[in-house]
Amino acid sequence: MTQERRALAVEEIRSKGVEFIHLWFTDVLGFLKTFVITIDELELAMTEGMGFDGSSIQGFARIQESDMVALPDPSTLRILPWRQGSDLVAVMFCDVVTPDGNPYPGDPRQVLRRNVAAAKEMGFDFYIGPELEYYYFKDDRSTKLLDQGGYFDMTTRDLAVDLRKETVRALNGFGIQVEYSHHEVGPSQHEIDLRYDEALKMADAVMAYRLMVKEVAQLNGVYATFMPKPMYGEAGSGMHVHQSLFRDGQNAFYDPSDEFHLSATARAYVAGLLHHAPAICAVTNQWVNSYKRLVSGYEAPVYICWAHRNRSALVRVPMYKPGKEKATRVELRSPDPACNPYLAFSVMLAAGLDGIRRGLELPPDVTDDVYEMSAEERARLGIGQLPESLNEAINRMEQSELVREALGDQVFHWFIRNKRMEWTDYRTRVTRWERDNYLAIL
Repeated sequence: MTQERRALAVEEIRSKGVEFIHLWFTDVLGFLKTFVITIDELELAMTEGMGFDGSSIQGFARIQESDMVALPDPSTLRILPWRQGSDLVAVMFCDVVTPDGNPYPGDPRQVLRRNVAAAKEMGFDFYIGPELEYYYFKDDRSTKLLDQGGYFDMTTRDLAVDLRKETVRALNGFGIQVEYSHHEVGPSQHEIDLRYDEALKMADAVMAYRLMVKEVAQLNGVYATFMPKPMYGEAGSGMHVHQSLFRDGQNAFYDPSDEFHLSATARAYVAGLLHHAPAICAVTNQWVNSYKRLVSGYEAPVYICWAHRNRSALVRVPMYKPGKEKATRVELRSPDPACNPYLAFSVMLAAGLDGIRRGLELPPDVTDDVYEMSAEERARLGIGQLPESLNEAINRMEQSELVREALGDQVFHWFIRNKRMEWTDYRTRVTRWERDNYLAIL
């Protein structure tokens, strides 16, 4: 970045009366990290970066190679919308680099940059439009609901409705374009859909989105959670990810001559998603709790197939609308909103590009409800199943050369080690369910 551009960035912040800048980056698990600098340090930060101890960050460096540098990305400069008057605070996302200035391979943002660059080499720009679901509860220690609404319900004006509207205003104020928002299937479950954008910008937006949903809730004395399955017997929270490839400004997924308006590129991309779905599942659904959502009966996809209208399928292709060629896209329905978006978008893209490179053939779409099929029917149609536990997902991931290449060796191996520890910790715990069912009879 030139000295002139740095000076303009500093001047923009000074002109707004901003004194402090939060520098954001994420660890490998997708948790937002931050440290704060003053306006007087901003130009130096954009020139040389700000050093920190990488050995204290999940998935980053070992103690003997712990020096890391956070380099602010000036294109991400925003003002926090809930801070007003003399308390204005700016934020910038950072790329993590080594002291010699090279991209750090353990930085999730760098992982996505690398995969987007691979798509660029094939002539594609990668666009993402996620739909994140979440629950409002009265606090973070219970599941006491704020409302009893259902899907698209027009509930009376209560706290949950106002929270959602306030969050949309905050997102818009942060420069994140919202497509629409609504009540979801579960009681006190809501969804705010973001307008599609380039993958890296969207991954940043997802991180900001999750923070804003929680911040607005906290400012109003309640709690918001992106936990995939917070309550037994109620719908889990997903992150349906709409994705498309563009070439030279044109949607590479659109073909006017195809019955379903899907190009050969789109078909191969979907075939790649289906082929690698079990291997990427540990990244798109990275928690033990994720697999409490991926069960039949709650609209969460379990079986590996694709369809147009059928929402029981893993991949759905929204119907084409005349004059909306740029909206041609595919929707992966398995990810949940608690994943690391940088890594999740990376493995989705890698899977789809692999389908294109290899010319994978897309099987016929499924028109019947997959949940209602017998195991024999699914086997006859060649419909596989996603992993049923984090342990199974990690085993599938560990065998995948594609996931290893997409994430890079450092992130790949650390992620597997961390998730194996999580599974062991979960597997060896004695739960309330076990005590309730076994203690009095065994």
